[in-house]
Amino acid sequence: MIDLYYAPTPNGHKITLFLEETGLPYQIHPINISANEQFSPAFLAISPNNKIPAIVDRDPADGGEPLSLFESGAILLYLAEKSGLLLSKDLRERQSTLQWLFWQAAGFGPMLGQNHHFNHFAPKPVPYAIERYQVETARLYGVLNRQLQQHPYLAGEHYSIADIATYPWAASHQRQRIDLADYPAVQRWFDLIKSRPAVERAYRLATR
Repeated sequence: MIDLYYAPTPNGHKITLFLEETGLPYQIHPINISANEQFSPAFLAISPNNKIPAIVDRDPADGGEPLSLFESGAILLYLAEKSGLLLSKDLRERQSTLQWLFWQAAGFGPMLGQNHHFNHFAPKPVPYAIERYQVETARLYGVLNRQLQQHPYLAGEHYSIADIATYPWAASHQRQRIDLADYPAVQRWFDLIKSRPAVERAYRLATR
């Protein structure tokens, strides 16, 4: 059983997408980030950075005590290795998956997050920041589009944790002032993933 500490954000969706896709048993523990529940001492013991998502694996492979993890990319990698799913054992495809997973965690997510903040949540407009993160957002979508012009999925021929990590941020493209018509390969990929039954189930969880 995986205990998932979750809020319906792009990073939270990554883990429900994986768990719904693979069928690993899990239980959601909602964290109300609007009420600052992520700063509670109990959650801090699981997630030292006070961010969701976090997990506790009650049945780790070494047979030891429950294992807690934070950071969505690390969680996806751990769960892929635990389940043997959505991360190829082929050397080249595995490394391709990992590089795109880290690309998302280091660039696509953080830069789009800054785009969200300065476009929608900053107390007053900051034109320099809005322009800076809009330009970088468009550049990153261009990187994504070029990769997907060559392959059906980010790492190659197969759906993987790299796609799972990236899709929830692309799902907010309208709030990022991005028109997917300008990125046709991304649009094809986006529609393909959106139609997966596990993705539909994962997003329904966010409405409960």
